[in-house]
Amino acid sequence: MSTSSAVPIQIARRRFGETRRRDRWWIQPLAVFAGLSTFIVYATWAAFQGEYYTSGPYLSPFYSPEIFGASPHSWFGQKPAAWPAWLPFSPALIILPIPGFFRLTCYYYRGAYYKAFWADPPSCTVGEPRSSYLGENSFPLILQNAHRYMLFITIGVLTILAGDVWKAMWFTDPATGTASFGIGLGTIVLAANTALLGAYLLGCHSMRHLAGGCVDQLTRAPLGARAYACVSCLNRRHMAWAWASLFSVGFADLYVRLCSMGVWSDVRIM
Repeated sequence: MSTSSAVPIQIARRRFGETRRRDRWWIQPLAVFAGLSTFIVYATWAAFQGEYYTSGPYLSPFYSPEIFGASPHSWFGQKPAAWPAWLPFSPALIILPIPGFFRLTCYYYRGAYYKAFWADPPSCTVGEPRSSYLGENSFPLILQNAHRYMLFITIGVLTILAGDVWKAMWFTDPATGTASFGIGLGTIVLAANTALLGAYLLGCHSMRHLAGGCVDQLTRAPLGARAYACVSCLNRRHMAWAWASLFSVGFADLYVRLCSMGVWSDVRIM
């Protein structure tokens, strides 16, 4: 009768950056780091500006909805008198954390900035700088679980942005004060941004759970099945929608800002 014994196998942990890969694996995390850093720096600067965020019927998506503010787009007028003097005020600081936190907790962006900013790991089969893994069960990463709840709030913001596109089709004549229908280049910029944001949001993993998780069998719920198929189709290109919408929302703010400053002149198409 033969006996066998288990032989422990020790796996040597790679040092930080150590790998046998011969491809240029560092290009993708470096590009993600550069792209996200550029957007974060610009968005932070634009949010604290508190001005040049509206031009005619156009309102920057960074500032929409404008809860309090000095522009005609403001819902409740000027900054509240009770606002602390020591606390910086900008209409964007009230609303921008909502889509910002939605992106921060997005499944795609987690994988992107875990690699690019935390090197956890820098790439597949590449050594990382830490020897332990706590996952998302402890603070602060446990906050990632709020993503599904942020989805509902962000859908509301997206709906308001769609309303902004409609408002961007009505131009007021400064001489008569009457509004007339028209389309400018800014209208197209805001509409394209809203469409890309919609594709990104509706293709979210949590949106798939929402579309398909409410019924036991999709075959018994034709409407739910169609919604799930549509969301799944968008989800297949979730990375592309994530980056395209990130660029479009930044460019939309830049377009409105430069038009407001007089650097660019909006082109009326009709």
